[in-house]
Amino acid sequence: MSNKSKRDPIHENHSNNHLTNDEESSNRFDEKGEARNDGEINRDTKTDDKYSSYKSDRKREYDSRSYKYDDANNGDNYRSSKSHRDRYREMNPKYRDDRNYKSRESRNYSRSPSRDRRRSNRRSDRSKSRERNKDRNKDRPLENTNQGSKNTDEDKNIAPEVEPPKRKLVPISVEDLIMQKKNSEEQLKPVFLSKEERQRLAIEKRKNMVEKQKLVQKAELEQTQKILKIFESGNKQNSRSDYSRSKSRYRRRSSSRSASPTISREESRKLDMEKRSKEMEMKAIRERYIGGEKIKRKVRKMNDKNFVFDWDAKEDTSQDYNSIYNSRHEPQFFGRGHIAGFDVKEQMAKKSRFYSQLLSERRTKEEISRAKELENIIRKKEAKTKWDDRHWSEKPLAEMKERDWRIFKEDFNISCKGGSIPNPIRSWDETDLPKDIKSVIKKVGYDKPTPIQRQAIPIGLQNRDIIGVAETGSGKTASFLIPMLVYIIGLPKINETNMQDGPYAIILAPTRELALQIEQETLKFSKLLNFTCVSIVGGHSIDEQAFALRNGAEIIIATPGRLKDCIDRRIIVLNQTTYIVMDEADRMIDMGFEEDVNFILDALPSTHLKPDSQDAEDASKMLQSQSGSSLRYRQTTMFSATMPPLVERLARKYLRRPAIVTIGTAGQAVDTVLQKVEFIASIERKRLRLVELLSEDYNPPVIIFVNLKKTADSLSKLLSSDGHISVVLHGGKSQEQREAALAKLKSGDADLLIATDVAGRGIDVKDVSLVINFDMAKSIEDYTHRIGRTGRAGKQGVAISFLTNEDSDVFYDLRKMIEKSSISKCPMELIQHEASQAPPGVIRTKRRYEETLYKE
Repeated sequence: MSNKSKRDPIHENHSNNHLTNDEESSNRFDEKGEARNDGEINRDTKTDDKYSSYKSDRKREYDSRSYKYDDANNGDNYRSSKSHRDRYREMNPKYRDDRNYKSRESRNYSRSPSRDRRRSNRRSDRSKSRERNKDRNKDRPLENTNQGSKNTDEDKNIAPEVEPPKRKLVPISVEDLIMQKKNSEEQLKPVFLSKEERQRLAIEKRKNMVEKQKLVQKAELEQTQKILKIFESGNKQNSRSDYSRSKSRYRRRSSSRSASPTISREESRKLDMEKRSKEMEMKAIRERYIGGEKIKRKVRKMNDKNFVFDWDAKEDTSQDYNSIYNSRHEPQFFGRGHIAGFDVKEQMAKKSRFYSQLLSERRTKEEISRAKELENIIRKKEAKTKWDDRHWSEKPLAEMKERDWRIFKEDFNISCKGGSIPNPIRSWDETDLPKDIKSVIKKVGYDKPTPIQRQAIPIGLQNRDIIGVAETGSGKTASFLIPMLVYIIGLPKINETNMQDGPYAIILAPTRELALQIEQETLKFSKLLNFTCVSIVGGHSIDEQAFALRNGAEIIIATPGRLKDCIDRRIIVLNQTTYIVMDEADRMIDMGFEEDVNFILDALPSTHLKPDSQDAEDASKMLQSQSGSSLRYRQTTMFSATMPPLVERLARKYLRRPAIVTIGTAGQAVDTVLQKVEFIASIERKRLRLVELLSEDYNPPVIIFVNLKKTADSLSKLLSSDGHISVVLHGGKSQEQREAALAKLKSGDADLLIATDVAGRGIDVKDVSLVINFDMAKSIEDYTHRIGRTGRAGKQGVAISFLTNEDSDVFYDLRKMIEKSSISKCPMELIQHEASQAPPGVIRTKRRYEETLYKE
């Protein structure tokens, strides 16, 4: 056998190239036999730079030697080759990463401690130098380790790349500057965009924003997943690399070579925050559905209480155990009936008399007079602030104090706004009304003034503008009628010389029925005072109304549309009209009379307007006649049950510093009306329930409200066949038919009135015991005025409403109104209805007990 054949395979590899084909092929595959990519091969070549240099040196050394082994010396040469093989495998990463490879430290070689210490120092120095070289070679191009030192010689011959010359900076030209300025100016100019373009741009902007948010969320998710994957793979590599190492020799080297991820402090903080936020979110969800832990109150021990040194009579328990303390000892009185015979008050009086006598002897006359004045002032102050337990009804008017007037307003639920508002009236006898009007009030039968009359009449007598907000059936007609009659009494009578200038006062009403009712109330006063009152409403011939105005009139009651026609036709002029009343102003605006009202008020003479200053609140200046005329300043009065924004705008335009009088709450029903609600699904059931209600003990007249004309006619036929006498009132009837229907109801010839919302406002039929809303009103204001037909003038009434699911828009306001009433009770079906929980158009968040946790 030749020496060449006996040679160690590792030495044969060194005698040939640096790496054989088998080793080259093994570099392209990993430990599992899977193919490795070029990046991994390059990383191995980069890691083995130092190993390649060491290999080339050893190759030159082996080439210079002659490997001729004899049979006798074969064992010694094998031992030397074995130690060389160990060093070779320690420097080769292929063998170093192999788990089955045992390092020399794990082998049992007998070495001295000093030798091991020197070797460990050298190893640490080599590892440090490797790490430094690795940092230096990061930016260098990777070299192929198979070519050895040849590649380095070839790289030296490569000529360095020549960098292109840098471009010379040239200043911008004047033309370019001008063009840039023009472009910037054009960009600053506003561009008109249509509504569709603005909507399209807004939608695109929103889409881009949503896409950006999605991309950011996706990037964050990918980043977290990537970090987690790197973290998991790094842990596996660490565990695999550390498994094949022994003690601390290669631990630092393996950690530097391993691909363990380096997570920055900021990223770890983000991961912790995300984890913490998820935990908090899950905790909140658990508390939402399951309920949180109840915090137990800390029970305070009896020993922790601070001792109270004050004695309390309730803590005396001696009377429970000792009979002596049950009957307390009373001191004996003697002398003047005082304890121990001493009167403390008398002793104090003696002292005060002594000091007063001493001061009077020493004071001068001026000081004595000054002291008396101070005593009088103190006495007067005490009289004003002196507490008086008497009720305001037991006191005369002169003894009424500010506190009494405040209690008086609270009793009648009166609230006022504005400056210099006079006190309300307590009775008709205490007012400054003329004797003629007082006698008329007694003849008409007004025993006591209503709350709105108590406050509105004193303000109206001062010639001030008024806004009256009161519930229906509160006596608003007399509250503006009495001041108007007092105002007209102070003016010259209408005769042939001034009747062509028009009336003194105008009363505007939204409907014909309300205008005729106001006319009836006004005639009660005007006949006794010799005033002419004329009504101008639609449905009658305009020629007949012009004939009624031929001799003039002090008061005209009209609807806005017919009065505007008379002004346009020159039938009437308003040259001397200085008193204007707008009754049910909110209803007039709702019915579309805003333009007509503005036309009428603009037709009034502007010379009689009040100044928009503090003088408009001064009663003495407002009651004076204007210079060169017997007329006073114009007085405008507006009464309404509600105050919508359109009515407020009208008041701001034509009223000057008005006094606002509110009785109760705006839009609230009368407290004397018992409101009932019934849920009925179909019309047939409604009709059956209506017949049942009318068969009960309800005294006529009864008013039934519907929303449609055909419903009113069909109900009239149904009730007439059942034996009831009914009349119908709606927009399809002529004026004569309307007046005849109301006359039958008031006279008692008919016991039922079936009407639409035309009769919902202002119709004053006495002693209406029952109001039935066969069809629920479309708004809560119409409902308020419907049920206001009963319970008038302090009498009790009942209002019953039939509800269906189609009336859900009114459920919320209806529930609030019934709950505010002191005598009405809201049914549970209305309280628990979904539409009554929030106003229409508002999305209500469900409460905790309303949520459904699980539903199969």
